[in-house]
Amino acid sequence: MQSASPKILIIDDDKIASAALEGLLSNEPYELYFAYDGMDGISMAVSIHPDVILLDVMMPKMDGFEVCRRIRAMQDTAEVPIILITSLDDHDSLIQGLHSGADDFVTKPYNSVELFARLQTILRLNRYRRIIEQQRDLKNLHDELLIAYDKTIEGWSRALDLRDKETEGHSKRVTEMAVELARAFGLSESELVQVRWGALLHDIGKMGVPDGILLKPGPLTEEEWVKMRIHPTFAYEMLAPIHYLRLALDIPYCHHEKWDGTGYPQGLKGDQIPLTARIFAVVDVWDALSSDRPYRLAWTEDKVREHIRASSGTHFDPQVVGVFMPMPDCI
Repeated sequence: MQSASPKILIIDDDKIASAALEGLLSNEPYELYFAYDGMDGISMAVSIHPDVILLDVMMPKMDGFEVCRRIRAMQDTAEVPIILITSLDDHDSLIQGLHSGADDFVTKPYNSVELFARLQTILRLNRYRRIIEQQRDLKNLHDELLIAYDKTIEGWSRALDLRDKETEGHSKRVTEMAVELARAFGLSESELVQVRWGALLHDIGKMGVPDGILLKPGPLTEEEWVKMRIHPTFAYEMLAPIHYLRLALDIPYCHHEKWDGTGYPQGLKGDQIPLTARIFAVVDVWDALSSDRPYRLAWTEDKVREHIRASSGTHFDPQVVGVFMPMPDCI
């Protein structure tokens, strides 16, 4: 955990100069660390991850310019702010310091007001940089998590398709159509992610339906339909405990509801049915009727269109039908 007090690493071979800096800074809310040659300074920079480095230029063996270059070259310390301490005030030395990667300069003898001002400024900028880095890391982690979720859900969807060979590819097709239609309704990108997940999992409740009913090569009996109609409830029971799927659950649970209230499992009517489920109901029926099934051949596009138009206001939300029909790219 990052310390509440900024950590300042002072790299200076002159112990008297280091003591003078300590005297100036000891009453401030800083943690002070000292190194007395370049190699020790580099090692300490890696180990303590300072918030700022005060680096003397004129040191034997390895001068401050070289120390600065080496600190900048290492991944763990590349972004640490470095203030060069120098008694050199010629233009060439300042340029050399900038080329070495220094962020700022202070000159000897120290002006305490100037030193504190430069430290406060660079520490504030470094704090903002770290906040931005943390936000970026959190976003990257969030994006990676969403990808992992998506791949898992795709896997579940493929497993469902493998179980029912006759509807293989159905989940992928209706997912693409549902996302495009939902986008036409102005849903946000985060909402479209939930539409995608809900569409991929729309039939997951069928995992609770016996194979003899699910794979029957002909019309179901009334008793079999009673069992089949339970699958949205199975979906709800399976998915409701999964927090990140709560918003996606509307499609698996409600896509068999009908606009006039004659659907299942809850008998919802009109706007009681979630919008995403109303959207999905249209594309689900479109794809089902447009595909061959064991008990019938695929309908022609014109016949499917006519069926959906005729079912507007009974099975389907008229507004959804009105947006869906003119969308050739969607269907």
